Amino acid sequence: MSNEKSAKVASKYPVNMTETPFPMRGDLAKREPKWIKEWQDKKIYERVRKAAANRPKFLLHDGPPYANGDIHIGHAVNKVLKDMIIKARTLAGFDAPYVPGWDCHGMPIEIQIEKLHGKNLPVAEVQAKARAYAEVQIERQKADFIRLGVLGEWDNPYKTMAFGNEADEIRALGTLLDKGYVYRGLKPVNWCFDCGSALAEAEVEYENKRDPSIDVGFAFAEFDKLAAAFKLDQLPLDKGYAVIWTTTPWTIPSNQALNVHPEFTYALVQTVRDGEAILLILAQDLVEASLANYGFEGTVIATCLGADLSEIKFKHPLAAMDAGYDRFSPVYLADYVTLESGTGVVHSAPAYGIEDYKSCKAHGMQDNDIISPVMGDGKYASWLPFFAGMTIWEASKPICDKLREAGALFSFKMFEHSYMHCWRHKTPIIYRATSQWFASMDNTPKDGGPSLRETALKAIDETAFFPAWGQARLHGMIANRPDWTLSRQRQWGVPMAFFLHKESGQLHPRTPELLEQIAQRVQESGIEAWQQLDINEFLDADADMYVKNRDTLDVWFDSGTTHYTVLRGSHKEQSCFPADLYLEGSDQHRGWFHSSLLTASMLDGRAPYKALLTHGFVVDGDGKKMSKSLGNTLAPQKIFETLGADILRLWVASSDYSGEITISDEILKRVTESYRRIRNTLRFLLANTSDFDFSKDAVAVADMLEIDRYAIANMAVLQADILAHYQQFEFHPVVAKLQSFCSEDLGGFYLDILKDRLYTSGTTSAARRSAQTAIWHITQSLLRLMAPTLSFTAEEAWLSFASADAYAASDETIFTQTFYDLPAIADGAALLEKFAALRAIRTDVTKQLEEVRVSGAIGSSLQAEVVIKASAAKFEVLNSFGDDLKFTLITSAASVELVASEAEEAVVVQASPYVKCERCWHYRAEVGSHVEHPGLCGRCVSNLFGAGEVRQFA
Repeated sequence: MSNEKSAKVASKYPVNMTETPFPMRGDLAKREPKWIKEWQDKKIYERVRKAAANRPKFLLHDGPPYANGDIHIGHAVNKVLKDMIIKARTLAGFDAPYVPGWDCHGMPIEIQIEKLHGKNLPVAEVQAKARAYAEVQIERQKADFIRLGVLGEWDNPYKTMAFGNEADEIRALGTLLDKGYVYRGLKPVNWCFDCGSALAEAEVEYENKRDPSIDVGFAFAEFDKLAAAFKLDQLPLDKGYAVIWTTTPWTIPSNQALNVHPEFTYALVQTVRDGEAILLILAQDLVEASLANYGFEGTVIATCLGADLSEIKFKHPLAAMDAGYDRFSPVYLADYVTLESGTGVVHSAPAYGIEDYKSCKAHGMQDNDIISPVMGDGKYASWLPFFAGMTIWEASKPICDKLREAGALFSFKMFEHSYMHCWRHKTPIIYRATSQWFASMDNTPKDGGPSLRETALKAIDETAFFPAWGQARLHGMIANRPDWTLSRQRQWGVPMAFFLHKESGQLHPRTPELLEQIAQRVQESGIEAWQQLDINEFLDADADMYVKNRDTLDVWFDSGTTHYTVLRGSHKEQSCFPADLYLEGSDQHRGWFHSSLLTASMLDGRAPYKALLTHGFVVDGDGKKMSKSLGNTLAPQKIFETLGADILRLWVASSDYSGEITISDEILKRVTESYRRIRNTLRFLLANTSDFDFSKDAVAVADMLEIDRYAIANMAVLQADILAHYQQFEFHPVVAKLQSFCSEDLGGFYLDILKDRLYTSGTTSAARRSAQTAIWHITQSLLRLMAPTLSFTAEEAWLSFASADAYAASDETIFTQTFYDLPAIADGAALLEKFAALRAIRTDVTKQLEEVRVSGAIGSSLQAEVVIKASAAKFEVLNSFGDDLKFTLITSAASVELVASEAEEAVVVQASPYVKCERCWHYRAEVGSHVEHPGLCGRCVSNLFGAGEVRQFA
């Protein structure tokens, strides 16, 4: 065996098997970190910026991940998508800077500080520790993002806690206040007892919760008015109730009104309870179901419209139990009342429901009149009879017991329903009326222009959405959302730096001027400056009458104003307004997309982005959401440490991000196989151009062989197709088409045919140089097309492929380049049509060859001779290849015969009767006829020692 191997190595008839330093094995996990170090040492991002300096601008503004915890697979998807878009736009001829950012303030970090250092720390200490903690988290996350191959301004990212950004946020608040969008008021907001603060809409999620479902009676108080409403002279009984249904018994102590729909019909029902005749008021359509629920039988004695009940008063259910509840509940008309369930009468506690609040306010109730006994920690205030000091959840049963004792409880059942929870603590939250600062959605601003809601909806209409369904989703959220609660009751956040009058609560008359002075202090030393600030220094004689506002801004305001604080603030040299693109997960329609839209609509009258792109969430192979508790998470760190970041990037690119994105070990195995096929193709291309110098060896397009011209024309079609996908931010079709091109167009057709010419033609022959010229052009295009996705692989291949001059001209990176301008092929369209026909015929021939090979008649296709019987159109195509036809079919001989019809078409395969050439492995009649080279065929003798064979087509 060793002698045979030695003989093969020492063969005096070598083929042109060139080598490349680009290895077959990617060994990505080991090799990629070296590239990262090189990119950092060479400052590759800066080199790309220099190369792109005078190009048109494209700006993708980074939505900031939160500076807490290691990155997960969702972060990896997000950052890789952004990086692919940035690189594709750069290659498309744009100056596309990428400034990564971080969201740094807010509750989660404050909670971490509490866990690490305990509660009740001084504010200054909380802020110092929170700032230091966020810095550590940013560095951890940054290292992983860089490891993913993401190029960006990592030495100068934006941080919402940067002093300048904190100061600009205060300035933005001042502008919104000055424009008339910001006001202070009492209103129910999402409130978390564990956070001790209001929550943003995006911080609310829904989980199942078990609660009492109760029907409660409000005793008649104005009998004459009720009789008149039901068109009766008088009521037949002196005891009756309007019955409501609720799933929040804890709100009953705060009841201040009842709501009915003005157009619904309400029934006066006579029934018997515990042997006593009573009257009930229920919606007519719900009488039967309600009576059945209570176990009563009854008769409808009169009906009226809800409008007839307006302003009639009823007694609070606990009125007789304690003087603290001895009050009336008037009926207010409300369109939000439905007949889907319950009784058609709704109880209204304006402190704890949005519709309740709006209804009571619309009927003249003042903020001071609203009863709100629930404190920030979820307990009832000490002045509330019976339930003082209890949490609202533990009070449910005592409240029901007290209602039963009062004779007001008609039904009690436990049921499970979807209920609001805090996304951080996973605990139930409530609507709670507190004094907060709001941005009004519907008030007319000072300039008399459209409301915030109108401006934002118009901006959505002017924005492009990828995928398109995002537009309707965001539109629906903006159309229906309440006023934005801007204030939070936290320590680690940008202060709403107002001075408030101690008695009236009004803002100081010099607020705009004062805000700018405070912003200047914050710009120098951060939000800590507000804590340290002496009110006397700012207000002089007024100081005794004013206090510092303790509220901080909603953290969504931090990230939502980065179009102002970053794009036109901390990084204005690199950036612009509006951004071309914002890209985040689909949950950000109610998060960052939402808050950015609202702030820009108020500040600039338009959206801060021209386009929005959303991606789905990552799920496991069974479609289940990634969760630590399920144990189905795949950490990006594990993937790039074992398989390499390019495998993870290829997985991201090959996934349809518009829906859920699936990952599993099995999927990653398939992605790895796809990567190997692409890498093998690259290695073949690089090896076979390693002895090719384009400046000296290139063949003019007009002089190239037909199949080489076809290959370039075919590459041009692929490139145009892929560039169109890149333009639409579509990556999975790009990957699918690149994989198909490498395996079918190149590996399965063009390169398969080309091997003979590359290996056996004269080293510097026109035939071989023609092939190398085509491969060189194809590789130029291919490397750039795959660079956005397979960034490390493309960079490694570029090092092997580019000539010394070209590598130097590229500033030693492929990312300074633009997509390749392939040479025009004059007869390209005709060649594409011709070779498409050949490929179809070749498929049939290959199938016949395989059948003969399986039978044992031939060993390989080169042992075969083929006769193709073809009718007119096919005959014309095949005959046009002349003697080169055999090369296209990879057989030792091939001929074509004309037949009259398609029915007579056939492929005849037979084993060659000749001997195999030891160099090219073709079976030829002349092998053995050359005395000096008995093992060679005629064309190998010519290619090695003579003028060389003439090739025209393949």
